[in-house]
Amino acid sequence: MYVGIAITALSIIGMFIRAFAMEGDTELLKTMLQKTVLVGLLLMSISKDKIEDEMTIQLRSQSYMVAFVVGVIYALVMPYIEFGVSNAVHAGGEEFKSLGDFQVLLFMLMIQLMFYHNLKRFR
Repeated sequence: MYVGIAITALSIIGMFIRAFAMEGDTELLKTMLQKTVLVGLLLMSISKDKIEDEMTIQLRSQSYMVAFVVGVIYALVMPYIEFGVSNAVHAGGEEFKSLGDFQVLLFMLMIQLMFYHNLKRFR
């Protein structure tokens, strides 16, 4: 868990440094930092608790199920919401954009972690 937190935190700090302090073409660095954020969140997601029993395994599987369902709904609905809001704000016709893999995976991992820790807290 702590390794995942460290990797995620360092990657997010790296993203801020890349965005505000670096000049030039840094798309490769951006992609690498996005992948390390996902790896850090995945490590946090699959790490075992100090007390791992049948209840925590069930809560973890429930949180993965909820994250999958919410992630699919998010991936299906969000492009239309973004398109509608963009056209409402800007008078010109905006183009329809789909979500990227990073955005969907990040959302799903964050939902899983949030639901798992909330389910664990209120068991």
